[in-house]
This record gives sequence, C-alpha cells and structure tokens, in this order.
Amino acid sequence: MSGRGLRPDGTIAREGALHRVPAAFVPVVDAARARIAEVFGDGRLHSAYLYGSLPRGTAVPGVSDLDLLLALRREPTGADRADADAMQAALDERFAQVDGVGVLLFSARTLLSDLERHDLGFFVACLCTPLLGDDLAGRLPRYRPTSLLARETNGDLGRELAGWRERAAGTDAERRALARLVGRRLVRTGFTLVMPRWGGWVSDLDGCTEAFGHYHPERLAQMRVAAAVGRAPRADPAVLALLLDDLGPWLAAEYTAANGEKAPRP
Repeated sequence: MSGRGLRPDGTIAREGALHRVPAAFVPVVDAARARIAEVFGDGRLHSAYLYGSLPRGTAVPGVSDLDLLLALRREPTGADRADADAMQAALDERFAQVDGVGVLLFSARTLLSDLERHDLGFFVACLCTPLLGDDLAGRLPRYRPTSLLARETNGDLGRELAGWRERAAGTDAERRALARLVGRRLVRTGFTLVMPRWGGWVSDLDGCTEAFGHYHPERLAQMRVAAAVGRAPRADPAVLALLLDDLGPWLAAEYTAANGEKAPRP
C-alpha cells in the first residue's frame, strides 16, 4: 500500500485490520463480537464489521468510540434497532475504554445496491473490517479517488445543515454529541472535496485536515477546530456556530461546485 492509502494498481486499499486494534481495546472487540452473535445470531445477521479508529490502530482509551456496522439479511425493523440500542448501551456501560458505542444497521441488499455503490458500498469495501460472517467486499468493486466517489460519499452536506442547526438548541449533552458528529463530518467532507486532486485516501482526522489545508489554507484553522471537537467534543455554542454558520455553508457550496450533489435517497 502506498503512503496515500492506495494499492499498487491505484485503487483504494482497505484501511483497517483486526490485528491493528490496540491491546486496550481487544476485550471490547471480543465482547462486541460475542454480543452480536448472541443477539443477532438467530438468522437475522449476514455479516458484522468494525470501523473507525479501533481497526486503524489509532484509538485512544477513554476518548475513542466503538463503531460497528451490521448487515442484516432483510431490511432492519424497529425491533432490530431496539436490540442494537440495547447492545450499544450494554457495551458502553461495561467498558471505560470507549467513549460511546454506535451500531449502524443496513440490509445486505442495500449495501450492495447500485444506488449505494459509491457510498455505503465503498464504506464496507474500504473502511470496514470484517468481524463476523461472509465479507460483502468480495461482491463490490475496487474504488479510486474520483469526483464520483467524492460526490456520492459527502455530496449531501448542504441538506444536513438545517437539521443540525435545529439540534444546536438542545441540552449540553445533545450539543456535545452534535459537535462530535458535525466536526467529524466537516473534516471528512473537507478531505473528499480535495481527494481527487490529492490522489489518495486517508480517514484519520489529522490526515484529512492537513490534506484539505494544502488546497485551502485560508480555512485550515477552522478545519482544525472541527477536527478538535470531532475528537473531543464540547457543548460550546460559539464553536457550533462557527461550524454550522460559517465553515459548513462555505464547504457545502464549494463541494457542489466541484463535485455536484449526491443522488437523492428514497
């Protein structure tokens, strides 16, 4: 793999692996695997994946969260979501190493669909590490750092901003969760804005920020703020205003001009 996350043929390499999980988090991953098998091993589960800082090997105890994706054999139901929420809460309460647990639920059919080929499909093939079941990546293409990939991964930022602004009026805990979400999303959208020119892939917040800053130095300080709250969120209204009313709208407009808007989902 190249220094820019590419295979020798120029396609984006899968970024994580179970052997990279830091030792402090191995019990967390083992418990997550066992709990997934216990809860969803009744025929609902096609496969399960780990993503984020743990399989990249960059997780920090007490700071990083546990991110999981479950591919189900049918479309997720309310009961599936309730089971996933209970599993999230149990793992979060049990392990002090993680600051939050998130479980995404999709059907395998959705993950393999043409509509999601350059969004969720890319996510599974390149950003997710297999944990249980048959890996869907073998049924997905190899991906290159193109404008199409940029458009379909993050080309809906403008649609998200209004909803985020409404949520900014919530409690401190709600604003803290929002700050983490918005900070991470802006950093990664900033990266995919420049990805076709940069010519590679990176997921860690610092790497994304610095790649973005190479092309937009005038916005680098703001993007570093986004990275900081994406990593260690705080319920500061001034920071949220900076991200939602200044950096976010500018980035959405630049993104649409460079890559177009993401295809609408049903």
